[in-house]
Amino acid sequence: MRVLPLLAIGSLLSTTAVPLSAEAAACASGWAGTVQYTRDQANSDAKTEQRVTGKGTETTNWSMTSNYSAQVSVRPAPEPELSLARANISLSSVSSETKSAQDKYVCPHERTPRAMSGSFVSKSETRGTGAGLEADVHVGVDSDGTYSVSVKLPEIEGTVSGSDSSSYSGQCTAKQGANQSIAGLPTTIQGYSFSSSGADRASSPDADRLTGSHTVSAYGVTETLKWNLRRCGGDLRLVDVKFEDMRFPTWEAWQEISEQKGTVDGNIVRITATVANDGAEDKFATIKFRDTYKGDKWDGAKPDGLLEEASVEVPAGEQREVSFKWDSSGYAWYDDGRPRLTQRIKTELEDAGKKVDDKTQNLKVAPKPLVLVHGLWSNWTAWESWQNILTTSHSYDWKAFPVGQKPEHGRMHTGEELANTEPTNTIVQNAIELGLYVKYAQQDRNAWHVDIVAHSMGGLISRRYIHATMPTYPDGKPQVAHLVMLGTPNMGSRCADIISAPLETAGRSMDALRELRPSVVAEFNAVHTERKGVEFSVLAGNPLPAVCYMYDENDGVVTVPSATWAITDTELTSALHTEMADAEGFSSFVKPRVAIGPAKQTPIKLSALEATTFGFDAAERTDVFTPDFSKIVKLAPGQTLKVDVPVKAASDFGMTFIAGSMVSATVSDDKGAIVGANLKDTPAAGQLFRSIYAARSVAQATWTLTLQNDDQAEREVILSTWSKPS
Repeated sequence: MRVLPLLAIGSLLSTTAVPLSAEAAACASGWAGTVQYTRDQANSDAKTEQRVTGKGTETTNWSMTSNYSAQVSVRPAPEPELSLARANISLSSVSSETKSAQDKYVCPHERTPRAMSGSFVSKSETRGTGAGLEADVHVGVDSDGTYSVSVKLPEIEGTVSGSDSSSYSGQCTAKQGANQSIAGLPTTIQGYSFSSSGADRASSPDADRLTGSHTVSAYGVTETLKWNLRRCGGDLRLVDVKFEDMRFPTWEAWQEISEQKGTVDGNIVRITATVANDGAEDKFATIKFRDTYKGDKWDGAKPDGLLEEASVEVPAGEQREVSFKWDSSGYAWYDDGRPRLTQRIKTELEDAGKKVDDKTQNLKVAPKPLVLVHGLWSNWTAWESWQNILTTSHSYDWKAFPVGQKPEHGRMHTGEELANTEPTNTIVQNAIELGLYVKYAQQDRNAWHVDIVAHSMGGLISRRYIHATMPTYPDGKPQVAHLVMLGTPNMGSRCADIISAPLETAGRSMDALRELRPSVVAEFNAVHTERKGVEFSVLAGNPLPAVCYMYDENDGVVTVPSATWAITDTELTSALHTEMADAEGFSSFVKPRVAIGPAKQTPIKLSALEATTFGFDAAERTDVFTPDFSKIVKLAPGQTLKVDVPVKAASDFGMTFIAGSMVSATVSDDKGAIVGANLKDTPAAGQLFRSIYAARSVAQATWTLTLQNDDQAEREVILSTWSKPS
């Protein structure tokens, strides 16, 4: 059949005339390209009626779905200004009706009514296909450049099949149900006609290329017409360029990427170009996929970069596909750290070295999900502000996944809140929960790779997960691209020694605390050496002098040497341990390590952590520590309690304790002079481990600790003292 020539039909629309270019007016070729028509229908009905007896009901449920699709290939005809159109058509339609009846009836020789029921199911299915069928396509354009595209499709042959089934229960005389199938019978499926609105406009510079779509929905039926047509463009043309990524967690399960949703940084994207040869002779075509900046307000002058080049032979009158797999790693960002909201991919088609067609498409690339792992005495709310931080830093497509926010997908137990000494999970158990949450983040975002930001003990949990169970994929990249640790005790913390010791003596060992003891972490480090290609970074805090029998610079919980153990990428901060997971920590340390553009996405060759390397003075840092004095006390609401504290002769004195933030502590020497205090409503009261330290020589004596509980609930205080021998 013929595609009608480009017609001037000024009577269709009354608009201001915009003359087409002289080149367009002189074009005598017919149109070439593709037209796609789909008709999707879904209807349903349900009703319930009283039966004639008045003692029962009959319910009818009916549903019907129908999917009709036609792919129309348009080629120029030998005659000027005419074209040929052929369609590949498919239809699948299913209709189902279910009737369920319930009634009550007194059977002969019975006094009590019986509950009787019957169910009847009827299904019919229509299917049909047609290939290479002649179709009519009409293109009409007004003098102002507005145009319409319409299609008229032929009938196709198909089959109708069906089935009927029935079942009964409770009848006076048992009744057997039946099943009957109806074999496929030939039928004729009507063709459809559909037109665009006529409101689309051909731009003057590209009047010989028409691309667009039109959709109408009414009464459960949605009809869509898409077209990509051109004329006077030579024998070769680009029919389509399609983006696909893989549906997690099935490798090679390719799915088309919608423009609205896009893909995720690190995913492999398959780009497929379809090339048509409208000429009478076979052609060799060259396809070039380019990274283009044209149209970008920041880098619009930057030259295009070649991503891939391939050649393909296209027989006369046929189409061929050319595909390549593109690694999207880094394309959520520019190399200077700016958010890159869309990636522009330009596909060029060359014939004998001359460009004859091109198409530029936007591909939205979202940053990798950021899985957030809390530490000791914490929960997912430690990261509550981070989604807003990520949205502001990139877009709403950068998603935060604090472990435990949706506990049905995984929840760690590390003490939940400050000073809680109830039983917890082990690092191994928490790493399992982390793995479940990573998988949830991947499924939610269809992301094959994630980044992890871990605070404190969360870094050890993350290291365990990476070492023991983290998968790798056929693309050769680790599931976790980067582990960013904030104040992680990679060689343990003496604070855990000081508080865990009295708990263990009392038979109340708390796994999350015990596993932070340097001697236990040394055993952990001897085993957990695998990095599996994951890059490690750590931020270490150095604002404080001696705490918890630790005389190196520290953040109140972790010393700098402990945090930076065996990690190459490190930085120092003046932030306290509990302040590292704030907006400043994100901006200055986290973002520069996860917002990495494509130029910096070089393959990383990382060695395993060396199990025997603990840094200088390793033995002293990992031996079992015993406090000078320890005690566990409970304070009633409003209670003040004085505790005698034996002090031995030493070069200093330190006391570390855990308690609710409404508990105040003051230490006085044997003469009544105040040595130090750690009071409620101060920043010190919000720290995981609270300390009082006297950096001076101390004689043997008995000092006094005064504890005051201003909370409305009973509070427990666990304390230990320590000193450095003189």
